[in-house]
Amino acid sequence: MELTVDRLTKQFKNKIAVDRVSLTLRPGVCGLLGANGAGKTTFMRMLCGVLKPTSGTVTFQGQDVSTEEYRKNLGYLPQDFGYYPEFTGRDFLIYLSVLKGMDKRSARNRSQELLETVGLEEKGKKKIKTYSGGMKQRLGIAQALLNRPKILVLDEPTAGLDPKERVRFRRLLERLGKESIVLLSTHIVSDLERIADRILLMQDGRLTFDGPLESVGEQLEEFYLEKFGEDDL
Repeated sequence: MELTVDRLTKQFKNKIAVDRVSLTLRPGVCGLLGANGAGKTTFMRMLCGVLKPTSGTVTFQGQDVSTEEYRKNLGYLPQDFGYYPEFTGRDFLIYLSVLKGMDKRSARNRSQELLETVGLEEKGKKKIKTYSGGMKQRLGIAQALLNRPKILVLDEPTAGLDPKERVRFRRLLERLGKESIVLLSTHIVSDLERIADRILLMQDGRLTFDGPLESVGEQLEEFYLEKFGEDDL
């Protein structure tokens, strides 16, 4: 099972946001690090088909990012995911499940399962507008998992989570990474130290490092500082 990125490029007028990035991702947790403006979010949006590349391709098992088959295998949590504040958390997940093609019974069962997975089972009948930031983020993680994705792309997923919630989330990603391709962008370097199998570093739209976690030594944060400088943390 492989996600293949070949010379992926995105240019906005005179700025090249992502510059000929090529890599192959396989099951496991891959951490993506880089300063603000490095191109991480643009790169992830192209992997999810949200943004069309200027050039280059993204394929999964031969399926292009633009196809319905690719999207069926994809779970995505952007930095700011859209939700309906008047919906309850449970109804929101059921609604998205039905949009993804599930029958109502399966949608209800899967939604309840995921509310329990992210620790929102007691809040599932409350309206989303009453949720704290951390609760909304957990709901966002749940919606990304609805279709049991083989490719999971998460942009700053631990933002707003308290330490206990982050531990729960890291354990979940460890389990998912055994069977799925997980790409995780975060500024919380310590999260990656605990769960990542592979580290990617982006700088000015280019991939400047790609290697297993153990190759960076014992302290990922020190490695990051050495590459980018303290101001970029």
